[in-house]
Amino acid sequence: MGSRRRAVAGLVGLVLVAACSASLNSSPLPLRRVFETALTGGPARFDYTALDRDRGRLFIAHMGTGELIDVDVRTHAVVRTLPDLPDVHGVLVVPEKRRVYATATGRNQLVAIDVDSGRVLFRAATDSYPDGLAYDPIRHAVWTTNESAGTETVADADTGAIRGTVPLGGEVGNIVYDSTADRMVVAVQGRNDLSLIDPANFTVTERIPTPGCDHPHGEALDVTDQVMFVGCEDNAAMVTVDLTTRAIIDDRGVGESPDVLAYDPAARRIYVAAESGVVSIFDDDHGRLAPRGSGHLADGAHSVAVDPATHRSYFPIAKGRNGSPELWEFEPAG
Repeated sequence: MGSRRRAVAGLVGLVLVAACSASLNSSPLPLRRVFETALTGGPARFDYTALDRDRGRLFIAHMGTGELIDVDVRTHAVVRTLPDLPDVHGVLVVPEKRRVYATATGRNQLVAIDVDSGRVLFRAATDSYPDGLAYDPIRHAVWTTNESAGTETVADADTGAIRGTVPLGGEVGNIVYDSTADRMVVAVQGRNDLSLIDPANFTVTERIPTPGCDHPHGEALDVTDQVMFVGCEDNAAMVTVDLTTRAIIDDRGVGESPDVLAYDPAARRIYVAAESGVVSIFDDDHGRLAPRGSGHLADGAHSVAVDPATHRSYFPIAKGRNGSPELWEFEPAG
């Protein structure tokens, strides 16, 4: 294992392509690429990432190779590659437990891994097609979104024992733990709504319709303002939902098939990475959005992580320089 470090000058996003949706106004991305880190494995599809900010470690689901890549973003080096995670999708790091959790979608499993040794601690069965993950720190539980099953599996974070299953009545997207209100918020794609779940008794307490958002999938939460940013897979849009008033307060065009969203609360900036490779960036004013830039970053650049301390963003790219997989690191450029 290993990586190479290269400082890269220049602004990214000055060359835009027609992959942007018709409703999207293309403009230069306010990003400057500063590093490229070579990643292990071949040029296969990546999926979610999880950043351990205190330790400077980024965990990347290399879905196409069934591996989890552990990258030190301070030294720009691959620390280790964790195998035997077929069709890995979701990844979640819980620093206080010194564990990283992943969904091995090919086996319908939640897998817990020790971040120090890389040792697998448990494998727990989920419903079909586990995807995104969320952690409830009050009850020490990991929730897996089982997309095609339309359910959430709730597992004990320490032992992997299954505590319950929550049916949601339709195919599901991502899930977020809302620490302010002590609830889980799930994008239910099959119903075009957000479902609020009481994590103590696994009951759906309320459903918030998302008109204008077809197939809600990705989520990112502004905990302070209680605003949920929701990516709409089937109509190339992102809506902002006020979780207090239950109202949609903004609606913006983004790249085709928006997938992963990341929010920088200190900069009040939201990043939307789409399957089309288009990245869209907005400044946030209590859920009201101001476009900062949108453009084609790279083919398959559908996943993003943001460090709110440094404001740097990270995109795993299946085919970077010379067609090899790389992690692209950016700093804000305006």
